[in-house]
Amino acid sequence: MNFLAHLVLSDTPAAPNYPDVVIGNFAAEAVRGRAALEAYPPAVQRGIRLHRFIDSFTDAHPLVRRTTARLRESGLGKWAGVVSDVGFDHLLARDFSHYHYDPTEPLAAFAQRHYALLHARRQELPERLQQTLYYMRRDDWLSGYALPQGLERALLGLSRRAPSGAVLATGAAAFLAELPAYEADFREFWPELRAAVKAENSSREPESGL
Repeated sequence: MNFLAHLVLSDTPAAPNYPDVVIGNFAAEAVRGRAALEAYPPAVQRGIRLHRFIDSFTDAHPLVRRTTARLRESGLGKWAGVVSDVGFDHLLARDFSHYHYDPTEPLAAFAQRHYALLHARRQELPERLQQTLYYMRRDDWLSGYALPQGLERALLGLSRRAPSGAVLATGAAAFLAELPAYEADFREFWPELRAAVKAENSSREPESGL
């Protein structure tokens, strides 16, 4: 899953240590190895571990594998998983009130709330993600995912940054070409992912979530 899904899955603001979990979940993309993990406070480590759980569950799920197999066949090869992640964020953003834990909170408000939280604690993020956050906030990536043009911009940007990732520039067209199939996959997958995350969170004590 991509940025929006990870933030939504960080739990609700009423949950214990919610801001720390959000920081960890966002930072995890650039945290490698046990030493880097343990440099963070325990509550932030929970967020990093949650991010890793979400990624592992997603990558292994048969519905996601069906999505990525279809994308590979469209010519995306090893980049199919990246397109699936960003494409699923597009579907989540597009129908946000249906998938969000609080259907009364619009996507724009959710995005601004998280930009503010992450910006206030940006010094805790790895340097690469501080730069990512700057552009994400400036250009409102999270809200932009809701539009096909936002999906295209996200994948075009990745195609320019990822070594040998030029084929990602075709990812939006490939995803949108078979959109009903991917909508069906995501509609079935998201509740299973939410349930798995809830079970994972409940299996850990907030203070010792390691």
